[in-house]
Amino acid sequence: MKHLFSTALAFVMASFAGLAQCDADHVVEASSFMYAPSMLTIEQGESVAFVNLGGTHDVNGDVDSQTGMSFGNPEAFYLGAVSGAPEGECIGTYTFNVPGTYNYDCSIGNHAAQGMVASIVVNPAPMTTTVVDVIAGSPDHVLLATAVGAAGLADALSADGPFTVFAPTDAAITAVVEALEITPEELLASEDLGAILQYHVVAGQALSTDLSDGQMIETLLGPDVTVTITMDGVFINDAQVTAADLTADNGVVHVIDAVLLPPAPPTTTVVDVIVSSPDHELLEAAVGAAGLVDALSAEGPFTVFAPTDAAVTALVEALEITAEELLALENLGDILKYHVVAGEAMSTDLSDGQMIATLLGPDVTVTINEEGVFINNAQVTMADIEADNGVVHVIDAVLLPPAPPTNTILDVIQNSPEHMLLAAAVDAAGLAGALSGADTLTVFAPTDAAITALVEALEITPADLLALETLGDILKYHVVAGLAMSTDLSDGQMIATLLGPDVTVTINEEGVFINDAQVTVADIMADNGVVHVIDAVLLPPTDNVEEAKARVQLMPNPATDVVRIGGLQGNANVVIRDLTGRVVLNNNNAGQLFNISHLGAGTYVVSVTQEGITATTKLVVR
Repeated sequence: MKHLFSTALAFVMASFAGLAQCDADHVVEASSFMYAPSMLTIEQGESVAFVNLGGTHDVNGDVDSQTGMSFGNPEAFYLGAVSGAPEGECIGTYTFNVPGTYNYDCSIGNHAAQGMVASIVVNPAPMTTTVVDVIAGSPDHVLLATAVGAAGLADALSADGPFTVFAPTDAAITAVVEALEITPEELLASEDLGAILQYHVVAGQALSTDLSDGQMIETLLGPDVTVTITMDGVFINDAQVTAADLTADNGVVHVIDAVLLPPAPPTTTVVDVIVSSPDHELLEAAVGAAGLVDALSAEGPFTVFAPTDAAVTALVEALEITAEELLALENLGDILKYHVVAGEAMSTDLSDGQMIATLLGPDVTVTINEEGVFINNAQVTMADIEADNGVVHVIDAVLLPPAPPTNTILDVIQNSPEHMLLAAAVDAAGLAGALSGADTLTVFAPTDAAITALVEALEITPADLLALETLGDILKYHVVAGLAMSTDLSDGQMIATLLGPDVTVTINEEGVFINDAQVTVADIMADNGVVHVIDAVLLPPTDNVEEAKARVQLMPNPATDVVRIGGLQGNANVVIRDLTGRVVLNNNNAGQLFNISHLGAGTYVVSVTQEGITATTKLVVR
């Protein structure tokens, strides 16, 4: 008895398991040589379960069992034969994804001939229109449709939603492209495109009747847009709605006449870091008093060495002034600029002995030792406070810029009676500020006689010289960064100039030469460097023929027994001819000094060929 009960229970459970596999939207029963219902209407995408209540039946939706011809169904289908049972046995399920009429029969024996035929009509799914379809179907939104595709938002906006889309026209997008001075292609390639488009979309359906004046609506991007309703119309931010309530199955589209640009994300500047610090109230006041807030809130990046209130107070007490008097100092801006570096210098970028140029100009010096990191004599007490436009390092003392020089290189030149032309040239080239600044420089200063010799060799006037486009480069070729005293010079030494190319130091029994110019007075000290007087103009290396001519200088000219030819480089060939063309001297790189004692008084032509370029100038012998 127990065994019989177990067998019956297993049979029932198996039957339920079989029917469980027949879960579907609709059921057709097969029994007594018929399908019930024999006519069934369903929607596209729905499923039908076929259950056998008795006999052996299949579901044949492929070939008509009576004619042998295809049913011509939208899709052929077949479910294999299953023996039925009173409680039902699942033949199988089928999902009808293609609309149309499906005929089928039972292909077992003569069941079809006995009337076991049926049909299922599958109605097409209702057409849906999305907000993307509305945009794509509009001739005024070609650019917006392209942008939605480029940003990868088409699928998201084709989902159930609902969505409200404020859709700028092609004219609106073209206007913003022109204002930004970019191309439509550049707009479509922008990293911000997706964010801009999401700022035009609201989750939920907001018809025009749902909008009210002053309403704030959160966008998919996050920030709100503001609705304004006036007698002129409805506005979303500053864009007017020109066509409203274009409904779709997943939302609504409102056409607008301008692109909505999301607000810039909040940024933290180095000024914000200072303002938010309770230890930098005096520095905050100083930055404001000096008018540097806007400058330090710009894009940057900047590195700020920020003295604490305690540091500023210590300076005020040392100077025996009040905080108000400090804020009123004429050079407050300069003091603050000496605390700021252009560029972002994190603590990991600093190295011992490093010199960093400040916004003021003079460098600050980094010292790193076992006690910590120092900027000049101020210790960094907190490093790497980052902002969107730079970084702030807190220091425990105020950095005071070096006092401006009182006797500058420019003063030395301007006060020399032998350098009037050089002073004029420095002024004409706009280099007066550089030669009177805090940077330490060495200047090789050609005399008026040297400049006059160059002018005559070029057959131009001093005014022509001052108007040369290359005047600044020529002068920079006379200037070296740093202090180079005469005792620092050595024979064969190469020294980089401010222009870039090196000058060569030659020291021999005749004296000290910079290229071919002799130093006639050395070590004239200034507060910002040193001046060495030279007897010829230094001309930068060049491949230009006219400038090559200028490099050939005869000194003295007129000459008597000996002439020095400056500007000789490499394998230079020197030829001197009289006015009849007869060669009276032919020398291949024999040095700079030439014996002309055998030449009679008169005018001669000197030709110098070097580096494939021949320069010619006039020599007068007395």
